[in-house]
Amino acid sequence: MEISKERREKSVNYIVDGIKDIIVKFGPRDPGSEGERKAQEYMAEELRKYSDEVTIEDFKVNPGSFMGWIPISVTCVLIAYILSFFVPFVSLLLIVIGMIPMISQFVLYKKLLDPLFPEKVSCNVFAVKKPKGEVKRRIVLNGHADATWEWTYNHKFGFVGFALSFLVSIGGIVYLALYSIYAIIANGGIGYQLSSGIPLIVGLVGLIFVPFWIGMYWFSNTKKVVDGANDNLTACYMAMAALKTLKDEGIEFENTEVCVLLTGSEEAGLRGAKAFADEHKDDFNDCETIFIPMETLREIEHLTIYTKDLNGIVKADEDVARLLKKAGKEVGYDIPYGTVSVGSTDAAALAQGGLKACCLAALDHKLKDYYHTRRDTYDNLDKNCLGVVYDIIMKALKIYDEEGLNNQNK
Repeated sequence: MEISKERREKSVNYIVDGIKDIIVKFGPRDPGSEGERKAQEYMAEELRKYSDEVTIEDFKVNPGSFMGWIPISVTCVLIAYILSFFVPFVSLLLIVIGMIPMISQFVLYKKLLDPLFPEKVSCNVFAVKKPKGEVKRRIVLNGHADATWEWTYNHKFGFVGFALSFLVSIGGIVYLALYSIYAIIANGGIGYQLSSGIPLIVGLVGLIFVPFWIGMYWFSNTKKVVDGANDNLTACYMAMAALKTLKDEGIEFENTEVCVLLTGSEEAGLRGAKAFADEHKDDFNDCETIFIPMETLREIEHLTIYTKDLNGIVKADEDVARLLKKAGKEVGYDIPYGTVSVGSTDAAALAQGGLKACCLAALDHKLKDYYHTRRDTYDNLDKNCLGVVYDIIMKALKIYDEEGLNNQNK
């Protein structure tokens, strides 16, 4: 299976044109929105040209819950700061209470706060291209169709301002917790006592964190949904371009089924991938099945195979990682392994659901000014990066069809 330079160029143009099409035609695609739904239906219709089966599966989502921890946690911390001068034990208790939703939603991507927020309906798209013979292995290419709300400080101040606002806020919470413990000891117990002397001075130093805590209320601009050209329509159309290539070039695998999964509501805490894994956890036991989620295919110098995901907590599948590594080497790129130390990808939700998954991304973790901002537009794509990833994905399909996972070098 050799892909010509002409086919490669056509595929990259297909990706670029398709991304523009989605953004121009359907507008904002925030999780559970009409724009997300229409974009998914449009891409499903496109996939029907290149596959044998396409299904759209609905699932319920509470989009506001994922970042809904911020006002809850911040309010708890601000009240805790005031109370630290009077009843530091209550202050410490409020800090603990405030951290529970942050850890649940942002660190673990759980659904603790979902019942507190309005429910909507999102959807996943799943396309299947069958082989000529018996299905002996299956590969699923994945991207997410939704886009996020703008991150205010990355838009206004860039990565340094964004990181500073977040890290100082977290550092301030640690400081407040330690101060509360110190005040309890200095005041001789857990009862009411107005701080004075050194405890008062130490507490007043904490005032430097107050503006940062208050600023967290505006961490996300819920009135502005970004276009999400790179994050993550690049992955959606990369997966679609692979199927289109197989169809247009008349490439028929003997025993390998090639699928595309376009998830919804990834930006609401991987909800689409979670829903898919829950719904289909027992459906892929018939043969070896792997998932290759892709994420923000923009910075070729930061091309990475994520072997650890979801804030470094979830391990990706090592065999799939080796497959991507081998595919990269065969097209001239020794792709490093890396960790999603802050945030997550669909690979984590799929892996937690018992599926073999590993993410391929091309994203600078020192966030560029387009990441989760209004600058993530269709005229801010990188064709060179898209071409390289296309080569890698097509090579991965070829290797997997010929060898499966058993023959990957360890």
